[in-house]
This record gives sequence, structure tokens and C-alpha cells, in this order.
Amino acid sequence: MTATDRDILLTNDDGIDGDGLAALREELTELGTVTVVAPADNQSGVGRKRSRYTTRREHEWGYAIGGTPADCVAYALRGLDTDFDLVVSGCNYGPNMGAYVLGRSGTVGAAMEAAFLGTPAVAVSAYHDVEFFTRPPEEYDFSTPARIARELVADCLAANVFDQVDVLNVNVPCDASDPRVRVTHAHGDFDVRVEHRDPAEADPDDPPIAVGDDEELVTLWDKFWPHVEGYENPLTDVDAVRENYPVGSDRRAAIDGEVSVSPLSAPREPAHHETLDAIVERFNAQ
Repeated sequence: MTATDRDILLTNDDGIDGDGLAALREELTELGTVTVVAPADNQSGVGRKRSRYTTRREHEWGYAIGGTPADCVAYALRGLDTDFDLVVSGCNYGPNMGAYVLGRSGTVGAAMEAAFLGTPAVAVSAYHDVEFFTRPPEEYDFSTPARIARELVADCLAANVFDQVDVLNVNVPCDASDPRVRVTHAHGDFDVRVEHRDPAEADPDDPPIAVGDDEELVTLWDKFWPHVEGYENPLTDVDAVRENYPVGSDRRAAIDGEVSVSPLSAPREPAHHETLDAIVERFNAQ
């Protein structure tokens, strides 16, 4: 099979009309036939959530699904006649890095759904070296993340990387023309800040929430960068946080403006603890 004979499924979590998906589709057509099956609307942050029922609407590139990214992948891999060689998810509007984030990301969730269904996948996310999140997307250029993703996909398919790797989680700076590429691991730090607030102080941009007379409003703020206040734009003072993240971690790569490529396995890796073995043995001996 040549590089241009591949059947590639393309999805995302920002919706089928997303600028990042369009840029990625344009690049991937150089590698083969690209079929788009993507959410009809924004599904960011849903992880690997699946639906029992969904809807399908024809689109010029494939199908728009009224569900989650994982729904899109499940439908395409089991509901279409194509035997896809690879699933690509993205480009996301902002990075997906850190072990906690990988479980929440719809972009990575789609890739994981594919891997569990036996098809390797690449999750592609774009970030800005200073502004971090690429929102609103129309103000950013996704050509570099899309190009680098295409080059990585081509090389990894040719070298049979996916014989041993289920998912590649890739984060690419959109504001660098020739960034360094680094193999990374998902960094584990994460925290939550809890605030008790008056319902009148709720953010008007958030979905409305009903608060009863005997209830108080509680906000749970994710701190994806625990060492930085205002994680949504953490790269303005990199010298203050750089050494908190080791070289080889996906977060350090973002701080240094690099392309982060994290190879992942789909099943949870088992952990072994001799003390647990002894506890179980005592149960069995009773």
C-alpha cells in the first residue's frame, strides 16, 4: 500500500465546520481518501462520552453526527463500509496536554475510542506560544499544525509505528514555522480551586444553573497548570514556571514552543503492588 492509498477518518470536537478540521483535511488528502465524520456542533470537553441514540446528516465531506466525537468514531468504524487505516482527530482550538486533560478532551476521546475499536489514531491540537488557546479560531492560522500532523502521519504509517502505539497525542504551536519536535509523556500535575459564590456572581457566559433558596453556588475551577494563576494564558512569564516541568513532559514542550508527540496505549496499564497481593491471599485463606 502506498502513502496515497490510505483511508483516513477525520473527526474533531469543535464541530464539522471548524477551521482546524478544514486545514487538517486539506493536508491529509495528500495521503489518501479522507472521510469526515464529525459532530454537528461544538462538543469540547466531553471526553469519551457516548450516546445511545444520535442523528446523521450528509455533509459534502462525509457526515455530521448529532453527538459526541466518540459517537462519530463509533458510527464511522462500525456503520460505514470503509476499512479505515487511521483516525485523525483535530485540529483542536488549544492544547490537550497533561494526564488529567487527556481524560476530559473530546479530541483525545475520539482517538481513544478508535483505538479501543482496533484502529490507530492521532489526536492533533493547536496552541499559541503566548496566547495559548487559539480562540476565536478565525484569528489563527492552522496550516502549520495541519502540515506537521500530515508529515507525522505519513512517516509513522510508513514506519509501522502504530503496530506498537495505539494513539499519538500531538500538540503543535501554530505561530512557529519550523518548531522542534519532541517525544513526550503526559505530565501528571493538576489541581482544583473551590469557591463559594453568590448566585448573582455567576459568569454570564456559563450555562445557567438553578440555585434553590436553601442552596449556595459552588464553583470548581480546574487548575491545569497548578503553578500558574490564570492557566488560560500561562506562557507570558515562562521563566517563572519552566523548571517546574521536566524536559520530556508535554507541558515543558509547550512552554518551550515545541511540538509535543506523546505515544499512548488505549488500555489502562495494570499496576502491581505486593501488599495488595498479600491482602487478597489473606481473604482467600479465611
